[in-house]
Amino acid sequence: MENTALLEMSDFARLDLRIGKIERAERLKGSKKLVRLEVDLGRELRQLVAGIAEDYKPEDLAGRLVVVVANLKPAKLMGVESRGMILAVDVEGKPVLLQPDKDVPAGSRVR
Repeated sequence: MENTALLEMSDFARLDLRIGKIERAERLKGSKKLVRLEVDLGRELRQLVAGIAEDYKPEDLAGRLVVVVANLKPAKLMGVESRGMILAVDVEGKPVLLQPDKDVPAGSRVR
């Protein structure tokens, strides 16, 4: 395991991790890696940008449940605002999306 800083429980509690349902996905023009996603977080639809285009086809993403960091400060990627981050495992440099093993409602809190 890499040498990482240890967090207090209070640090972890600051993260708002939610289950999101991908409603729409499209490649970001001019980028090989980025996909623009519209993700249902239960109470709202959020736009996120994720670097998964080389490994996931946009047409295969609609309807998938993913884990989202919902309280991340917005960031602009190639001029497009991203209001959260989907979580993935890095396997030999390739992303593998995290998802619940059962169908759960969009917006469910991860704890």
